[in-house]
Amino acid sequence: MARRQKKIQQSQAKLQDLVVVTAVDGIDQARDYETLLKNNDIAAIIKQQHDDATGTETFAVMVPEECLDEAHVVIESQDAFDDFYDFAVDDEESEFDGDLFEDEF
Repeated sequence: MARRQKKIQQSQAKLQDLVVVTAVDGIDQARDYETLLKNNDIAAIIKQQHDDATGTETFAVMVPEECLDEAHVVIESQDAFDDFYDFAVDDEESEFDGDLFEDEF
């Protein structure tokens, strides 16, 4: 029993040293951010949060406080890349002329 209590205390101490870098609505996006951060050598965990007032669930991606600035840069860089990719794909789709590929057989 004492062992379990010690483990709980260690877990709480670890959470106290962590800060939220971002909060998202879906677990998939939270896992994507967690993987992105870990691939960039930044320790990260996900903590599920429930707001009783609104009944909504969010997922906080947490990192050590000393890595917060670097984590923001990594996430913002990925988001900028994703936005650029989405813009490029949308632009290609809007310029696509399907009439060029119609079969004349």
